[in-house]
Amino acid sequence: VQLQASGGGLVQPGGSLRLSCRASGFTFGSYALGWFRQAPGKERVFVAVINASGRRTDYADSVKGRSTISRDDTDNTLYLQLNSLKPEDTAVYYCAASRRTWPTSRIAYNYWGQGTQVTVSS
Repeated sequence: VQLQASGGGLVQPGGSLRLSCRASGFTFGSYALGWFRQAPGKERVFVAVINASGRRTDYADSVKGRSTISRDDTDNTLYLQLNSLKPEDTAVYYCAASRRTWPTSRIAYNYWGQGTQVTVSS
């Protein structure tokens, strides 16, 4: 099983990034998928989730209205579009996969990617 996150980088406040997570080694279309982030010295926290069908999504209040999670099951790839980025969005972003129907906590996820760094700074 492998989840390879990419797309992070240095961006100015107000900018945008699109994170990707390419998966392999499991039945991608059967899993709910999520994004989490971990800022320096802080716990890893929930950012967004999408269910296996792709019809249901949810976001943390901190990114709601500025982010879109999506999936492409033909390419086994998960995405997170981040807009209107703020310095407080700076963190390592992790993608994860869960066998549960609607995983809302970190412990509900079975597989994790290695993370991609997002830095928002002028």
